[in-house]
Amino acid sequence: MSSSSTALRELQRDLENKANDLSKLQKDIAKNHQVRKKYTIQLGENELVLKELDLLNEDANVYKLIGPVLVKQDLAEANANVRKRIEYISAELKRLDSSLQDLEEKQHSKREAILKVQQRIQAGKAKA
Repeated sequence: MSSSSTALRELQRDLENKANDLSKLQKDIAKNHQVRKKYTIQLGENELVLKELDLLNEDANVYKLIGPVLVKQDLAEANANVRKRIEYISAELKRLDSSLQDLEEKQHSKREAILKVQQRIQAGKAKA
């Protein structure tokens, strides 16, 4: 009887560890979603800026806000900077999507592992 109760305690500990791991994964997924949302907003803003820059004539004055100061900037340079920023943000979004997919797969496997341990605990209680 004591060996079965020891095995049951081990299973309970294993279940707690897996549940803690799952909780950490869920926090990582939530953080990933927050960062992804921020990048998505930035991407939208930069695409809007690019559209505005495309509407300007080549001789138009373009200013960039640096701290509290507006600094005159060449239109071609501003265009290139915004395109680079869009490229960077898009790459980050792809990286975050890949990371999110990986985290969700880990979360799925943790849930399955937890389910198996719970079933073993139920079977152990049924025998006792």
